[in-house]
Amino acid sequence: AVTRHELQGDGVRERLVEALRWITMAFMGEPADVRNWPVLDPLASHAHTVARFADEAEIAEPTTILLSRLGVLLHAKAAYSASEPLLRRALAIDENSHDPNHPIIAIHVNNLAQLLKATNHLAEAELLMHRALKIDEANYSANHSRIADDLNNLAILLKETNRLAEAEPMLRRGLAIYEATLGPDDPRVATSLNNLAQALHVMSRFDEAEPLMSRALAIAETHSGLKHPMVAIQLNNLAMLLEATSRHAEAEPLLRRALAINETSYGSEHPSLSIVLDNLAQVLRVTNRSAEAEPLMLRALKIDMQSYGAKHPDVAICLNNLATLFHSTNRTIKAEPLLRRARSIFIQSLGPEHPYSQSASTNYLAVLQSLGKSPTEIQALMAS
Repeated sequence: AVTRHELQGDGVRERLVEALRWITMAFMGEPADVRNWPVLDPLASHAHTVARFADEAEIAEPTTILLSRLGVLLHAKAAYSASEPLLRRALAIDENSHDPNHPIIAIHVNNLAQLLKATNHLAEAELLMHRALKIDEANYSANHSRIADDLNNLAILLKETNRLAEAEPMLRRGLAIYEATLGPDDPRVATSLNNLAQALHVMSRFDEAEPLMSRALAIAETHSGLKHPMVAIQLNNLAMLLEATSRHAEAEPLLRRALAINETSYGSEHPSLSIVLDNLAQVLRVTNRSAEAEPLMLRALKIDMQSYGAKHPDVAICLNNLATLFHSTNRTIKAEPLLRRARSIFIQSLGPEHPYSQSASTNYLAVLQSLGKSPTEIQALMAS
């Protein structure tokens, strides 16, 4: 600020270019990896300020690199509203500077798509993912790891929108590319194994999913260490498979370990915690420990409301699970409005045929019947 105040004329731009170069060189490392946050966090406000001045001065490079890295960092920290304009601006600048099929465009498009998926803007995210895949297919061979990145990203969205038959072959192709190009023990192989296992889990193909999850966990622990959030993801997913196959005693310690990792890595209010909190609460509920489960569910709901707003599917998951607990503990009157709200969010976000919508509808019907509603009343409420 002092320098900008003292400088006049051409000196302003020259010093700005220098500052931009310094900050960009310092703002290094994968921003989504918590291990880099001790370096990146103190630089973030400086990066944002310099990038803003550089953008105003129409300096495209390396301004877009800095905007993109900062946007990814903020996304990883669940600062979604702060991340989105940075990612959109980085894309817009490079769209004006490069050919539409330039590889850097695909990177920006993918980063923005991941943010939009997290904030439940699924239609726009999917279009961007297809665009990134098309760009990378024009620039790289069919077996390049960038193609595998795109396939995995798109397949995850397809899985979450209940298009499993489309997702599975993409996931298998992506895994094959990673293993062939990066080797069997690369962390991206672990991520790909996990993604495929999650799809198999949803399809109730537990015997196929479990060894993939175990292998993914082993790779993550070896590569990232025992206390990295990537390990927490694998622990959580393996625990959910164990819970689905009625191995609650095995699932619980994995979830508690995942929760401890995420709290240490992200603090107490990151949405990564809410996933594990809610899953641990489910295990506690089905093992007759509802009193322990309830505060975890309430905490998960609060985190997701703060992170995503009131109409996100993750909020609906928390509402549905909390309502199920209320219903099972003879508090059906409290369960009804939560289920009504959860069902509405699922239907509006994912459509009436999505398994989450169907499950919430089944739960809501059961609650209405328990409340003694007449068939006419039930029909009206289910139609609303």
